[in-house]
Amino acid sequence: MEDDSKLGYFFLGLGVGIAAGLLFAPKSGEETRALIRSKANDGKDYVKRRSGEVKESASELIDKGREAVSRQKEQLSAAVQAGKQAYRETVASAD
Repeated sequence: MEDDSKLGYFFLGLGVGIAAGLLFAPKSGEETRALIRSKANDGKDYVKRRSGEVKESASELIDKGREAVSRQKEQLSAAVQAGKQAYRETVASAD
């Protein structure tokens, strides 16, 4: 959730910066358009980079979840086997 608000603030700042740049820019129209294009490309690159990071993070979390489930299965299986063995030993000693 925090990453979403950071991204929102980034775009808000980007928009405010562009607006302020347009109002107070001592540059020609062509230079201003080039600056806007440059900033838009910077924003696009940022979004691509962050989406890659989010994908990587999600992938790591999925892998960790799978490992945890696998460990739990192994522990449960070992506990069931130990219970069966204890039952067999108890039944055998009662005879």
